[in-house]
Amino acid sequence: MAETDLEDRDVEAPVSGERVQGEGEQFDEENRLKPEFVEQVREALYDEIEDSVYDLVEPLHPADIADLFELLDRRERTDLAAAITDLMSSEVVAELNDYVREDMVESLPHGAVADIVDQLDTDDAVQLIEDLDHADQQAILAEVEPEDRAAIENALAYPEESAGRLMQRELVAVPESMTVGDLIDYLRAEDQLTTEFWEVFVVDHRFHPVGTCQLSWVLRTPRDVALTDVMKRDQTLIPTDMDQEEVALRFQKYALISAAVVDESGRLVGQLTVDDIVHIISEEAGEDALLMSGAGEGDINEPLRDAYSARVRWLVANLGTAVVASAIIAFFGGAIEQLVALAVLMPIVASIGGNAGTQTMAVTVRAIAMNQLTKSNTKRLVIRELKVALMNGVTVAVLIGLATSAIFDWQLGAVIALAMVINIIVSGMAGVLVPVAFERMDQDPAVASSVFVTMITDSMGFFAFLGLAVASGLVSL
Repeated sequence: MAETDLEDRDVEAPVSGERVQGEGEQFDEENRLKPEFVEQVREALYDEIEDSVYDLVEPLHPADIADLFELLDRRERTDLAAAITDLMSSEVVAELNDYVREDMVESLPHGAVADIVDQLDTDDAVQLIEDLDHADQQAILAEVEPEDRAAIENALAYPEESAGRLMQRELVAVPESMTVGDLIDYLRAEDQLTTEFWEVFVVDHRFHPVGTCQLSWVLRTPRDVALTDVMKRDQTLIPTDMDQEEVALRFQKYALISAAVVDESGRLVGQLTVDDIVHIISEEAGEDALLMSGAGEGDINEPLRDAYSARVRWLVANLGTAVVASAIIAFFGGAIEQLVALAVLMPIVASIGGNAGTQTMAVTVRAIAMNQLTKSNTKRLVIRELKVALMNGVTVAVLIGLATSAIFDWQLGAVIALAMVINIIVSGMAGVLVPVAFERMDQDPAVASSVFVTMITDSMGFFAFLGLAVASGLVSL
């Protein structure tokens, strides 16, 4: 292995005034903008001192400028954009939160938005304008360069969250007849190519991808070697209509850096890169967690009306399912009156069962999202979770049974122990079967599973405990 003596090299020291990203008086120890700095910007905006605002913001990285926008309110964001027009680069816009970006776009003139769109890659440009009204979209696109406008309109024709909507049109594709030397000469001579890429796509005469060449291979291979001899023929092709969640799973499973996107005829139409997929994985993971809680998108920048409508409908649904549990309690009302201890212990049975159901549901929803749970292994998962629920149920039952026997009497301890085992087993089965049922019906299992699992665990907990108390003769109806 060749060694390099770094001490013999001239290492250029940082120029005075330059800073490492995330360091400086604007940031705290966790690389977040300090409240004092944000307040300085606010005061400068309030006093309408645009030069001061510009001087404060100019040293920031585009991602930090995007964070600053998200820390300000809607009116302040508009004022900030007007004060730092020269700094409103495509990198800043691409880093903005979706809701903040939408507010910004709506507050800027169509011509200013069009200038930003012209600087962006196609996928970022689409993300910038896709949520706008059709009239605003058309007004902005009318001022965009014709070639860029055609690419954006083509992308908007694909479904939301599909590979076709997300893909980049900017890529490097060459014919399979080239040699490595031809490719190197082409890359050096062609000044219209995209400036950032990791691999070159090799295509046939129909523009169908037949292989890929990583740049590292190209640089280390003699010029006279044919691309067909050095390229990797096995590749993961992404259909334009594939959902972004499935795309992310492909990238994760096959450790991809980039992948070709093909249309229905197999023709190469774009590419997806890992930097886009990282955002998708993060969004999908957070989305599933929020959907399971009924919190909608859960974004702190989400409009108040949208947040209210997303959450209230699930609270109303929970209200309806809670009536079922209340009806069971009402049915055993006479028994509860005879033994107050039943009222004391009921919430314990329901609460533990609810937690057990939530644990199993979270595991199941994640397995479905990660494509780990399919029809071929559903039975195995059900049996596995049944065993886990049985072991958990026996463990918790012994503890609660002994405690209840010590405080009240042994018969009530036995009743609550048996009820606990029953409820945890039922909760475990509900946590598996409810999400699976929704998935089989082509519904998102993260959306409504929690409502039904909660109803089952609460109702079964009350019914098992009170029913066993009656059946044991402790109380009567």
